Amino acid sequence: MTSPPARATVAAMTRLLERLAPCGPIADPKAAERAHEAIIRRVGEAAPLVEAAWPALAPIFAASPYLSGLARRDGQRLPSILTADPEARLAQILAAAEAVAAEPDFETARRAMRELKADLHLLTALADLGGVWDLDAVTAALTRFADATLHASLAQAVRLEVARGALTHVGEGPDGPAPGLFCIAMGKHGAFELNYSSDIDFSIFYAPEALPVADGVEPQGVAVRIANHLGRLLAERTTDGYVFRIDLRLRPDPSSTPPAMPIDAALDYYESVGQNWERAAHIKARICAGDAARGAAFLAELQPFIWRKNLDFAAIADIHSIKRQIHAYKVDDRLTAKGADLKLGRGGIREIEFFVQTQQLILGGRHPDLRSPRTLEALAALSDAGHVTPEDRDYLIKAYRDLRALEHRAQMIADDQTHKLPESDADRKRVAALWGHAGLRGFDAAVGQILKGVNRRYGALFKGEEALSSRFGSLVFTGVEDDPETLATLKRMGFSHPERVATMIRGWHHGHIAATRTERGRELFTRLAPRLLDAANATGAPDDAFNRFSDFFAGLSSGVQIQSLFLAQPRLFELIVEVMAFAPRLASTLARRPTALDALLDPAFFGPMEMPTEPSWDPGDFEGAMNAARRLFRDQSFRIGVRVISGTAGARDAGAAFADLADLIVGGLAPAALAEVERLGGAFPGQVAVVALGKAGSREMTAKSDLDLMTLYAADDPAGQGEAVSAIKGWAADSFYARFTQRLTSALSAPTGEGTLYEVDLKLRPSGTKGPVAVSFAAFEDYYEREAETWELQALTRARVIWASSPAFQARAEAAIATALRRARDPKKTAVDVLEMRQLMEDERPGKGDWDLKLTPGGLVDIEFAAQFLQLVHAAQGGPLAQNTGEALAALSRAGLGDPAALAALEGAWRLEQDLSQLLKVALEDGHDPDTEPKAFRALLARAGGVREFRSLKTKLAKAKVEARAAFEAVVRAPAK
Repeated sequence: MTSPPARATVAAMTRLLERLAPCGPIADPKAAERAHEAIIRRVGEAAPLVEAAWPALAPIFAASPYLSGLARRDGQRLPSILTADPEARLAQILAAAEAVAAEPDFETARRAMRELKADLHLLTALADLGGVWDLDAVTAALTRFADATLHASLAQAVRLEVARGALTHVGEGPDGPAPGLFCIAMGKHGAFELNYSSDIDFSIFYAPEALPVADGVEPQGVAVRIANHLGRLLAERTTDGYVFRIDLRLRPDPSSTPPAMPIDAALDYYESVGQNWERAAHIKARICAGDAARGAAFLAELQPFIWRKNLDFAAIADIHSIKRQIHAYKVDDRLTAKGADLKLGRGGIREIEFFVQTQQLILGGRHPDLRSPRTLEALAALSDAGHVTPEDRDYLIKAYRDLRALEHRAQMIADDQTHKLPESDADRKRVAALWGHAGLRGFDAAVGQILKGVNRRYGALFKGEEALSSRFGSLVFTGVEDDPETLATLKRMGFSHPERVATMIRGWHHGHIAATRTERGRELFTRLAPRLLDAANATGAPDDAFNRFSDFFAGLSSGVQIQSLFLAQPRLFELIVEVMAFAPRLASTLARRPTALDALLDPAFFGPMEMPTEPSWDPGDFEGAMNAARRLFRDQSFRIGVRVISGTAGARDAGAAFADLADLIVGGLAPAALAEVERLGGAFPGQVAVVALGKAGSREMTAKSDLDLMTLYAADDPAGQGEAVSAIKGWAADSFYARFTQRLTSALSAPTGEGTLYEVDLKLRPSGTKGPVAVSFAAFEDYYEREAETWELQALTRARVIWASSPAFQARAEAAIATALRRARDPKKTAVDVLEMRQLMEDERPGKGDWDLKLTPGGLVDIEFAAQFLQLVHAAQGGPLAQNTGEALAALSRAGLGDPAALAALEGAWRLEQDLSQLLKVALEDGHDPDTEPKAFRALLARAGGVREFRSLKTKLAKAKVEARAAFEAVVRAPAK
């Protein structure tokens, strides 16, 4: 510690106060007059002394209501300071503070410390502003008083616990009031650099076995109550004010640990998840109260954590990150005095401290002479060692002293814990006067030059490294409190709750999740965090993107590989964050199953969307096949969805890919289901096929499509008696294939530990729910020849065989479907049936708004019905048959089997609605209205619809629906007349 110079006598003190007068004007003459009158009335016989000193005191009391109030509150306070040597007066205050430790009455002790704080503040301010003490003496006086009052408060807190029977006695001597418990001063408190209205940062640790607790008392509860008592004694405001605001948050992981920590738990924390900023904080750590020996032993054990001799590239980069999180703008006119944050802002005190501490952490492990806890001493040592130029050293030393002096003067005005210069000119003139500037313009210019000079040198440190800030501003997540500049940055980035985002990121830095529990994981996250926030901002929906990413990130069992991947492939990372913003379904998949991300790691991810040619599971393992199918489905459907969101896959590609995936899964599970039925009851000689209908059949599936299926079977007949042979090995054909169908349905729809696949719908089979679940070949042919209604034939136009037990049976099934469709139809009757079915749907299932792309007039049902109608009425004459609606319309147009304008309108509307439907089904949960989604998602929809603006998309969609409805009417209604 640097002791204040003992150089003032009573006469000299007065003369030195008088030297303040030419340094600046009286900021507010009327305030000076009021202060003069009030103080003269209070000091009584000491009035001549105050009058003699008034030329020096007037500028101070005119600028500072707080200091004027201290002088008025106690008429003897100012005279006692003016008539004593300042060093001797300080010694008296410190001795009185120490003596409070023995005060038997709690309230008397609290009151005494607050009065002593007032004495100290007035003494320090006058000695500072009067030029009696330099910066070192001022900060040392404040720090020595903090130590004295903390020691006294600790003794008082222990006395309270003794009175309640929790502790056996108040300790004495080097063991402190509570043997086994000690306080570690941190930050400016630890370095004897406290500012005028500073809070004091300290951490409380204890050895449970050493605390003199009474029988049956838990040490933890006692230690926590002691911490709470310290808050009441020091920080609680009473009518007499307060002593110091206290901050206990520099202890390990303060959001989840008690205010007093066991020594072993703290050491375990620093060894396992301690961060570089905590190493920097401990550069200044020292014992300030309590059990000195145990405190010294604790700090000794921390030395290898603080000062690492061997640092790899990643560790050095992470240390550099302490500096690179601050947004170092190019020096320009934005660095001005008005509203400047002297501590945390650009060009401020923190930049000088980081300039020093980052180099100390890198070099101090091998060079102990660089380990000084005091900023300016460390800066000088770095310069002596050749790491800082003499020019930069001299500039930064002067700038540091100037900024600290300005900070003190800003705080002296009202005893605010502020580090900012006032926005208003009138208030800033007060600070200028206390700093010795007569004119505001000159003051502002001088401050601006300091800030620019510091920022220029700070920006050159580690120049050329990866920035960890944002173009929006600083992104500092070190420490335990919200950085004001960072909160402002997050607000500018569009986050609704910046404090919540900052708290969550700090929690990740503390290793609260598995992804950041290792040192390497935290180092990687330091680099990833700003990219995450920038990517979230770029989506236009930063809250949704961040919240969903946090769910995913928290679910990772390890974070090194994933974070390394994201850092190595920034476009992939941006795409993932975009998915988080726009696709809650996909985001939910990632959160539940982070391994779905593996699908994106394939180098061919952005190539053609091709499925594996064969399933990878063993059809003989039914349960294993079910789980393997679900893993495949999860990975591939996620991959398709991301391609849709990214705009690298259109509706046709996505629909076909979803259908190919369904084909692959059914093609792999059908043999497994057949094998399982045979395993349980024996084989049956016959053939079976699985037919897809609906969107699966037409290859227009979306992320939410069900599977509309039908199973066809035929029993083998070696005797040539048709299907008369129905019982072999105890099975009947209908029951055997019904069980197969049920097994297959279960395999496709039942949830397992790996998730779910599809909802399966068998209602489109002949006779619907009234008929058997498996359809015999003969029954199929008979039903579609004699009984099938038009709507069932419409559904059959989309029928596609997706698996069969033999190629020959597949060909036989396909031929039977074609035969059923190519029978001659009465166009008029068919048209009437189609219109009646469409009207029934409108009556029973009306569209749910403009974004219901299926059921609203002019939607997909209208388009599908028109295509199906034309296929049915022309099939008998050789007209084209195609399961896919778009392909069917194109083929009908080429064959001239419909009005060209109507077919063009239908095909155009189909493509637009398919494009939009794919994106909406991938991204949103059911019921979400795109009009209420973020602007960036609406822009994504517009892009999918081939227009530039969402408003234009709505216009285009409405027009397409009107034209599609009119085309439907023209195609179907005309033959019905």
